[in-house]
Order: sequence, then structure tokens, then C-alpha cells
Amino acid sequence: MIKVNLFVIFQLMNNKKTLTVADFFCGAGGFSEGFRQKGFDVIFALDNWKPAVETHDLNHPKCDCVQKNILELDTPEKIDKVVPDVDVLIGSPPCVSFSYSNKAGKADKSLGIQLIEAYLRIILWKKSKPNSPLKYWLLENVPNSGNYIKFKYTWKGLKLPGKGPDLKIPVRQELTSSDYGAPQNRIRFVCGNYPIPKKTHKGREVLIKDVFDSLGDPLKFNKVPEIIKDPANPFSLEAYKLTDHFYDTRIEKFEWERAKRLKIDHGFMGVMDFPERLNRTCRTITATRSSSTRESIIFGAEKKNDEYISFRLPTIREVSCFMGFPINYQFEGLNESVKYKLVGNAVCPPLSAALAGAIRKDMGLEEIDFIPLKPKKLASVDLNGTICERKIQKPKRLTSQYYRHIPHLKIESMRVELSNRDSDFDEEKFVWKSKLHHGSGKSAYSIIQKNASFKNLIKKIENFDEFDKKISNNFERMKSHFALQKAYCLLSEDSYSNPDEILEEIRRILDEVYPPTKYNKRRLKNDGLFPEIRKPEIPLRVVMGFYALNKVVDKLS
Repeated sequence: MIKVNLFVIFQLMNNKKTLTVADFFCGAGGFSEGFRQKGFDVIFALDNWKPAVETHDLNHPKCDCVQKNILELDTPEKIDKVVPDVDVLIGSPPCVSFSYSNKAGKADKSLGIQLIEAYLRIILWKKSKPNSPLKYWLLENVPNSGNYIKFKYTWKGLKLPGKGPDLKIPVRQELTSSDYGAPQNRIRFVCGNYPIPKKTHKGREVLIKDVFDSLGDPLKFNKVPEIIKDPANPFSLEAYKLTDHFYDTRIEKFEWERAKRLKIDHGFMGVMDFPERLNRTCRTITATRSSSTRESIIFGAEKKNDEYISFRLPTIREVSCFMGFPINYQFEGLNESVKYKLVGNAVCPPLSAALAGAIRKDMGLEEIDFIPLKPKKLASVDLNGTICERKIQKPKRLTSQYYRHIPHLKIESMRVELSNRDSDFDEEKFVWKSKLHHGSGKSAYSIIQKNASFKNLIKKIENFDEFDKKISNNFERMKSHFALQKAYCLLSEDSYSNPDEILEEIRRILDEVYPPTKYNKRRLKNDGLFPEIRKPEIPLRVVMGFYALNKVVDKLS
């Protein structure tokens, strides 16, 4: 006997019926937006953050968006009083507990699990009600969350009264947003009861340069075409209507220099692009706008002689396009940081739209390509014409720790580091040391060795006298351990070199006397050089860098 799905037959007979959706942890509305684009009627949304509720309301004015903590919906009565019965439930619980950017994925998961289970409790209750219209439900989060979401949940486990069928999670899939048209390589874990969408953009992803070509240079509004084409959606907008893009996001030199060092010359992690390459999809947008970290997304701003002389952060409109939001989507926030958080926490609308389209197809409904967005009004704050907050380099606490290797001198897992971590910080007795590091992780170790123990073994190396003299002459002004600490913390009133400048100068002299093109592959026999290092040969440039930094530190009184 053939089983007949009366619900699907009804949909086929009434092909234009609008399916209803409720969105939990709705944030800026990325999940809602994808379903709206495919003809679904998002009638309810919930979030605990006021800017998110206000943003969702701007772009989805027909939806009842409620500001409420989902943990308060802990009984069937409370759930039914707030949440309507709908055809589809979607939700993206906060991912901060599970994200690898939070303590390398080792952060406390308890709150994250509570929020996920609060959402699943609503699903199980709504699904179990007599004549429930609920047919599909989805939960989106970072990939690591999948390790903490079970394959099924009982009524008791989700703290529901009574008994009923378990909530089973039949589909668990990692999906990449760029495969569905978002200009971002954002991988997300999506579980629930839903059909997996087919990839639409695999091999023809939307790239950063496509976004730049569409929006134009934010510093050159007068050179932007009158009509701007959305890079990820079949939609265009008059340039004067484009918000949150034509403003100055350039960052200070001390910020981008630190970010550059962390990206391309980290002590033990791999090399990252600086500035970002434009012929690729964007890296994952985070909720925190940063300009001096390894995770910072930084673009070149101005050039001189084909070299960048200034750098900038992406505008809010650019990051929203990297997520795949339509170019007329509005973000309600008093400043750039709030808007950035709204964007970074969102679900990519193109991924959401792909999921919505797969559901329509699964139900036998007509395909809908794209329905343009009509926001209720513009956001109360438009960043156009402003200058992002300029930061000054603030002094550090006198007890701040420092450890950094000579820039771009990492050969065979060996590097030379300047460090003050052996100081007595409580007594403000500072000690700066030169250390030779070998390896990484648990197998890494470092040695501290005076030049006197190996100078006789290296002084016959070609150009040694020239190198030794340059180091001596360039660091005659060295004074004391305490003075160097004050210089590092920006508390010194004179022009005394700070640790970063010392390392940069040593690297400059090293490259001048022992250039990497000629000496990077040169080795010295380890006959008494460094007994602690069980290697038959040591890279010459590492040895000379260690000698130079030792000599500088020895000048400190």
C-alpha cells in the first residue's frame, strides 16, 4: 500500500500557500532573511539583545520580534503563551561557548548547552502537540557544537512534564556558506529535520574582490557608479542609498604593525595573509572587531610606489556583504562595534536561503529565486561620512610581560627570543634575557647561554668582526633592565629603544651582514656550540642572532 502524505498533497494543490517560520536567537536576522527571500512568512522571532531585536524589526517589520531570554520558556504553558505554532522552527544559539576562537575551544560549555537544550525543548513540545503543523526544524552553530549535541533527547532530559516520543536528530551536517553564494568561507554545523541543499556555487564562489568591485572604495565616494549591484544577490541600489560604507576605517600604524607581526611572523603558528588577498573568499567574520590581532581582517588602504602605506578595517557594509546580506539591509546600533557584532553573530543569508529552498523542493512547492528586501526604514545611525575611532597607543602596566623572537628568523623550528618573564614582577625587579628556542608545543625547550661559552667557536666566521662592531655601535645607548622595562611599557620620557625596536634593528644588521639569500642554508657544526641541542648542525643565522641579542642584553646593568 502506498502511504499518502496529506500535508504534501495539500501543498501541491495550493502551491502558493505561505509557510510560517519562527526564528530563535534571531540576532540581526540572517536566518530569517534567507527564509524570507524564498517566500516563507517569518511571523515570530526571539532574542535577548535589544540591538538585535531592533535590527530584526527594521528588516522584517511584519514579524513579531520579542526581546526575551529563552531560558524563561521552561514549561509548556510558558512556551505556548509566547511562541506560535508554525511550519518551520529555526534557531542559531550563541556559539561563543563552542568557538575555537574562545580559549581554543576549551571554554566552559554549560551555558551554551543550556541554551541549545532550551531551544530543543520548544521543538519537542511543539512537535508533540496534537495536529502540530511543525514539519521542519533546524539548529545552526559552529562545527565544535556538534560534539555536544546528542542524537536524541527524552522528555525528561529536556525537562518537559509527562511522557512522549524522543526528539531524534536525523540530520547532522557541516555546510560551507561559500558553497551557496556567501563571499565567506564560513563552515557551520546544521542539525535537525531538514533536507540537505545542493551546492550552488562550488567552484564559482563570490570573492572579496567581487564585493570591492560592487561597493567601490569607501574612501572615494566620488568615483563610485550611480548604481551599485549587490555582489551576492540579484539586486541593485542607488549609490546614495547605500549606508554604512563610505567612511574612514584606516587604523594606526602601531595596530597594523602588531597584527602584521602576529600574522606573518608568529612564534609557532603558520603564516597568514597581510593584507588580505582579494582573490579569495573572506575568512570567517567574528563578532569582535579587532585591528591588532592575528584574527583581524585588514585590507590595504593607500599605496605609494606600489606599496601600501596605510591599512584599514572592512566597513560594516563590506562585512555584511561577506556574510551575504542584501546591500540594503539595515543594522541598528549606536556605533560601529555594535553593528559589527550584529553582523558577525548572524547566520549567512545565502546558506539560510539554500536551506529554505531545499525545504520548498522537498514539499513539492514552486521554486522562488529571490524576493527583494524592503526595510521599514533606515537605521537611526548611518556611519557614512564618519571616521572610525582613532586609537592612541596607551602605556602598559609597569609589570607587563614581554616575549618575542627576532622577526623573520625562524629556521628549522629554532628562534631567538627576548623575554622579561623571569623578572620578579611583585618586587618590580626586572630581568631581560636572551633565549634560544627549539621546537614547539610540549616538546619545545629553550636555552640561556652566555656568549663567552661559544664566541671562540664563531669568531672565525666570515664578516664576524663587521657584525660584532655593528651590534656594539648600534646599541651603545643601552642602560639598564629597568629602563628597558619602562621603554616597553611606554613610560620612558626619553628616546630609549623599546624591545621591538631592538629586535628589528638586530634583524636589519643580521640581514645586512648575513643576508638570507646567501646564508639561510648555511649551517655550523654543533661541536660544543650548544650541547643542550641534540642536532649535529645549527643554522648560522640563528647562531649569529643569538650572539647579537646576548650582546645587547649584556649591556644592561
